Amino acid sequence: MSVFVSAQWLTSRLESVVPVDASWFMPDVARDSYQEWQQRRLPGAIFFDFDGAIKDTQSTLPHMLPSAEEFARHMGKLGIAPQDTLVIYDTQGLFSAARVWWMCKVMGHENVFILDGGLPAWLAQNGPLEESAAKPRVEATYVSSFKPYRYIDGETLAAKLAAVNVIDVRPAARFNGTVPEPRDGVRAGHMPGAKNLPFASLTDQQGFVIDQTEARRVVLPLLSDTRLNVASCGSGVTACILAAVAEHYFGYPIAVYDGSWTEWGSHKTWPVTKEASTA
Repeated sequence: MSVFVSAQWLTSRLESVVPVDASWFMPDVARDSYQEWQQRRLPGAIFFDFDGAIKDTQSTLPHMLPSAEEFARHMGKLGIAPQDTLVIYDTQGLFSAARVWWMCKVMGHENVFILDGGLPAWLAQNGPLEESAAKPRVEATYVSSFKPYRYIDGETLAAKLAAVNVIDVRPAARFNGTVPEPRDGVRAGHMPGAKNLPFASLTDQQGFVIDQTEARRVVLPLLSDTRLNVASCGSGVTACILAAVAEHYFGYPIAVYDGSWTEWGSHKTWPVTKEASTA
């Protein structure tokens, strides 16, 4: 199932798709993704603010998935209709774009893709840019159709932990608990039985998704044919890269643990270990 599309593919379809800038930076990075979108974007691109606006505003956790109704309201305000073909990109290559791809997929949007290599790939092939003030799209009517198999919450995961296959894409040092977590009050380590596949293993040095041969080597052996595959990370962003790669190459619709380690590591009774998995 195709998830990633090339800059060349997009060039010939700019008139018939909606580019979506999903750029987001970690809190310790001194960059403003919204300001950068205002200054430079793909032609017609809209900005999707999953960290500040399109989220569960009642949650104490960062950028959690909003309700289907709230998601539909935001999509409509952005001028996106259910039948639109969306191409998601970010300014880092492949980092936060997968999060918005997953949000759209879990809410039932069918035609949504990720620009492989993101804005850097677009610039490398001299793709056109808009640098003038962005023009808002006409508001649309949007209807969400939540797909529960693409999502899992902490309570459900804690109850079913022994019966699922968790793949944690945080860097190895965080997974093994040899460095402290960046957020205060979050325990170091990982879920018992979880496997580690650092998200950096899913892209090359230019920010392109790994090829199928490499995906068969590093991703496929970690996927289960008999248990629910669950992707987890720090706060639910980079886990979506694994979900996108697995679906693109192998057709596996991985469930993303939305709260990820920020939620799990903060919970007082959910188990945490630093021991290597024997699964």
